[in-house]
Amino acid sequence: MELSQLNMFKVVAEQGSIVRASELLHCVPSNITNRIKLLEQELGVSLFIRQGRGLVISPSGKLFLGYTNKILSLCQEARGALDPGAEPSGVLNIGAIESAATGRLPKLLSRFHQHHPAVQMQFSTGVWSQLVNDVLAHKLDGAVIAVKNQHPDIDHMEIYKEELVLIASPRLGKIHTPQDLRGKAVFMWPEGCPYRTALTSWLGEHRVPAAITSIASYGTILGCVSSGAGVSLVPRGVFEQFRMIGDLEGHTFADLMPVRNYFIWNRHSTAHRARDAFADLLKDEFKPI
Repeated sequence: MELSQLNMFKVVAEQGSIVRASELLHCVPSNITNRIKLLEQELGVSLFIRQGRGLVISPSGKLFLGYTNKILSLCQEARGALDPGAEPSGVLNIGAIESAATGRLPKLLSRFHQHHPAVQMQFSTGVWSQLVNDVLAHKLDGAVIAVKNQHPDIDHMEIYKEELVLIASPRLGKIHTPQDLRGKAVFMWPEGCPYRTALTSWLGEHRVPAAITSIASYGTILGCVSSGAGVSLVPRGVFEQFRMIGDLEGHTFADLMPVRNYFIWNRHSTAHRARDAFADLLKDEFKPI
């Protein structure tokens, strides 16, 4: 079954005549007749009832015509979607680390939907290593992570630098120096989190020992901190998002350097206008002021 056969069948059904169909399709009647017969043999049914020199579509033909119209319409839609000048459409699978999804991306995702309503966004969160693996496996079209990945099959662009904020409840007392953290509980994402790495490196430079409790949830971390149980280091975007829940203070230190966040994609993936539109929106949203 070929698209050209389906198109011939459609035109013959609409015209009720192979001769008139041949004039519209600019081919000889015998070619159309042979192609229709081959189609009927493949389907195992008669698509037309021959009446003299004319044709009347059969009940089976009427049923098949409905599917033919859908198939040809989808093919036309597919050609249009691949037109370089067409609006982005189709499915876009994007992933992000929890901090970016919580603190930086909600407004951007809303903007993207407003600008490109024909795109079906599928958004998920995960740890950076899993996101990288999913991009490499083409399960994700792109992802936002906080580690500059050196894999040869990954392309990336830096989108923003995330300032780090040490958060604590006022009930925990004053925190002016790293030494003020001695003896205090620390709640952080598990090993591999770039913000945890930044904190442990910073505490190590100041010779401050810390027993870190691993929690893979910003909601739980913030709940523990706001209750006065300990401290955490979070991206400013997360702090700004949740500072109004109460009992949270933010502390910044000059030697706690910002962590770069990147948008990554598979360099071997084919052209993807929806992904490119998302990347352009990221650049516009987080361009330096």
